[in-house]
Amino acid sequence: MHIPLVDLKTQYRGIKDEVLAEVGKALDGMQLYLGKNVQAIEAGFSAYCGTKFAVGVGSGTDALYVALRALGIGRGDEVITVSHTFIATVEAIILTGARPVLIDIDPDTYTMDVNQIEAAINSRTKAIIPVHLYGHTANMDPILQIARKYGLKVVEDACQAHGAEYKGKKAGSIGDVGCFSYYFTKNLGAYGEAGIITTSDPEIARLCRMLREHGQNQKYYHQMMAVNSRLDEIQAAILKVKLPHLDGWLEKRQNLARIFNDRLPEDLVKPVEMPWAKHVYHLYVVRTPERDELKQWLEEKGVGVGIHYPIPIHKQEAWKNFGGEDLSLPVTEKITSEILSLPIYPEMTLEEIEYIVNCVKEFSASRQTLALKMS
Repeated sequence: MHIPLVDLKTQYRGIKDEVLAEVGKALDGMQLYLGKNVQAIEAGFSAYCGTKFAVGVGSGTDALYVALRALGIGRGDEVITVSHTFIATVEAIILTGARPVLIDIDPDTYTMDVNQIEAAINSRTKAIIPVHLYGHTANMDPILQIARKYGLKVVEDACQAHGAEYKGKKAGSIGDVGCFSYYFTKNLGAYGEAGIITTSDPEIARLCRMLREHGQNQKYYHQMMAVNSRLDEIQAAILKVKLPHLDGWLEKRQNLARIFNDRLPEDLVKPVEMPWAKHVYHLYVVRTPERDELKQWLEEKGVGVGIHYPIPIHKQEAWKNFGGEDLSLPVTEKITSEILSLPIYPEMTLEEIEYIVNCVKEFSASRQTLALKMS
């Protein structure tokens, strides 16, 4: 059996006719510049998240960069975030001219350790970026309390958390601004690059619209230097088709995760869903000290696996020019040596789940046998 880490083709076949019809309408009309499809997904996604505004941009990276710029973050400022994330979180901070300050993560949720935030704050600190990782939100109440205490902005990196919730509130509606990626493997993904910013602050929304379009609020009248990061009309048409399916897809991911949780062997550390969270399982991530051996075993059995992310940002070559090499984040460093992402997508069958579970059980049994022989 061959089971990919992500299966985009099966989902596409289920919505192909509707997608092609909407893309065809966009091409027939040739209104390809911030047209009705962009307006529709902005209105639909803001309503879904429970915010007043959404601003479509070219990618999740751009969403973070534009949001930070809209908050006035720039040279001489510092922004607190984590090292266990995709590099775009830190990249966006650096692109504004600000300095990223990296702290460690909670060992259960793999999101920001809220107990480390205050020690990282100084007079230059302007914002905090909690990352809602793998589909599970960060612990937002303590973050918001600290932000209010020190007058800081909170930017939610919700690029992996479409539909995730914290105490009944959707990711992207909790801080000052939320940033989402519509990269094609996300729970709600385009068929190319795309992203969106959510906020209920009209001034932030206004600035984000200007910043995504060369700093103009009227054609050829530019108030600031900015970027070209408009959400593509054809990608917006695809997202408009997919949005009504999102909750159904998330429910299937949650059901699959429950089966994994129930049937995978106990020697694996499985994902945790906190009582205050709704986990949407963009990724199903397990941990084991024998990660590399399990990875090889599953790949040889035809099971696609991944590591998100094998090298923390503070250990990357690119970090040397911005933070040096002396930063120690022990929880991050331990976890990134043990994590493994198993396949999870709404179209997975029970037969495929059972095959993966049996492969993992066989691996566990083989390691126990080896340990007995060596003892």
